[in-house]
Amino acid sequence: MNPVTGPGSGVRVRTQTAILDAAASVLAHDPTATLPDIADAAHVGRTTLHRYFSDRETLIEATVEDSIHVVQQSLAEAALDQGSPVDAMRRAVAAMVSVGDRLMFLFGDPGALKAYGATGAAMPSDDPVIELIERGQAGGVFDTALSADWIQHVLWVVVLRGCQDADNGGLSRHGVTATVIRTIEGGILAR
Repeated sequence: MNPVTGPGSGVRVRTQTAILDAAASVLAHDPTATLPDIADAAHVGRTTLHRYFSDRETLIEATVEDSIHVVQQSLAEAALDQGSPVDAMRRAVAAMVSVGDRLMFLFGDPGALKAYGATGAAMPSDDPVIELIERGQAGGVFDTALSADWIQHVLWVVVLRGCQDADNGGLSRHGVTATVIRTIEGGILAR
């Protein structure tokens, strides 16, 4: 469940969403950021932040859960089960890049997911990216000498690296999707 959904006023939901968005962005760039840093980025006072999240651990746990939901939602909206596998993979890359701060928060620190118990239980049992890769392999479009898991891991790593490079100024923010697609297509398409 997305922690932002549930009972509450529109203002409360918007404020909580702003805090979670800011937390993911700030912590993606600085895992040691403080609650005041996050409150400033969310444009709320520290007291307001503490009304929603009593401590840093609670905020990070909620941000992990919310970020997983945001990534899953972005991939669901990309309709990876439709169209050709190559076009669907391109949409998957664009979807992942569009939530780059969330990916950098979740995967930039290898222990983040494990530390907050979000390893297996919070991840979906049916993975649309794996299903897409397997569909592409069955159709002879993606390399069958590579496992679907390997292709997925490479995809996530290349997207993460592209988002990090854009953040560091090494790659244009608008060029990330095209660069990742070119890299992936150069390595996974059947030959």
